[in-house]
Amino acid sequence: MNNSKTYFFGLMLLALGACGQKIKEDKNKNNPNTVQATVITEKVKHDTDDPAIWINPADASKSLIIGTDKDTDGALYAFDLSGKVVKRVGNIQRPNNVDIAYGITLGGKKVDIAVTTERQTNKIRIFTLPDLQPIDNGGIDVFAGETERDPMGVALYTRPSDNTIFAIVGRKSGPADGYLWQYQLKDNGKGAITGEKVRKFGKYSGKKEIEAIAVDNELGFIYYSDEQVGVRKYIADPAAKNDQELALFAKTGFSEDHEGMAIYKTGAKTGYLLISNQGSQSFMVFPREGSNGNPHQYDLITEFPVSAMETDGADATNVNLGTNYPEGIFVAMSTDKTFHFYDWRLIAAKIKAAAKK
Repeated sequence: MNNSKTYFFGLMLLALGACGQKIKEDKNKNNPNTVQATVITEKVKHDTDDPAIWINPADASKSLIIGTDKDTDGALYAFDLSGKVVKRVGNIQRPNNVDIAYGITLGGKKVDIAVTTERQTNKIRIFTLPDLQPIDNGGIDVFAGETERDPMGVALYTRPSDNTIFAIVGRKSGPADGYLWQYQLKDNGKGAITGEKVRKFGKYSGKKEIEAIAVDNELGFIYYSDEQVGVRKYIADPAAKNDQELALFAKTGFSEDHEGMAIYKTGAKTGYLLISNQGSQSFMVFPREGSNGNPHQYDLITEFPVSAMETDGADATNVNLGTNYPEGIFVAMSTDKTFHFYDWRLIAAKIKAAAKK
């Protein structure tokens, strides 16, 4: 084959390869109403999916954002508040979602933990914070005995009455009821955390999947996105023996999937639920306390566009994290392998403007 033909076929292969790649499109690039990120993190290796915020108890300005890189060669990343990678823990097989809890007892001491789902091994993985050291003996099996496992979403519930910590785990597919499993996390007395299944609950439409799960520790509720259907609400404490669905809301206005959820608290019982409207590159805002005096009714407050693209996971806190985030931070995954950090004041301005209309 002569050089010209070799060059031609080389170009053809490059073109075919490009066609097979997902094109990242910023739908809000020219939208003047878009909330622009205060900080965009360094890129991960493969595919960002979900963030969680760890508040440093000694100095909140040195808090970390823990994020997943979803791939067979996956990892957990720790970012500082300037978006720089400060640690990467690899050899996690397709970590999907991640959440954080404070003060679990391990070896007589209190430690903070990050928990992620490891989809390709059907496990959840547990790491200490801020050093991200594994304390799970290689992982805790979830959905054992089921034909449909493939864990995706995870959220941690800390019961206020006794500080017991539970992991609520979702999966790619499953039954119409009992879709979520809840595990109590415990010290095994040998330097590791184990998980005991204490509950199966939660309806599932069967339309797509359940990935995003959020827990309000203080109010005691679990919320999860039944993609293309709405957000479902349940009591978090398994001791309540109540698996009744309390609400199904956010059923309209979403252009594609219902995705990541974040809870921002303005008081003991007040605040906002922010839900990713993935297809529109925006977030829908609902009242944390409910609407019209009904704690299980959720009327839309506003929707705002963001710079983060096709957001899956999100998180928020009201803690003062320093100069850039005096009223807290809102974090959203972006499909260009990054996470976007937002000064909460930017989001609050959108909510206040909507309230004046």
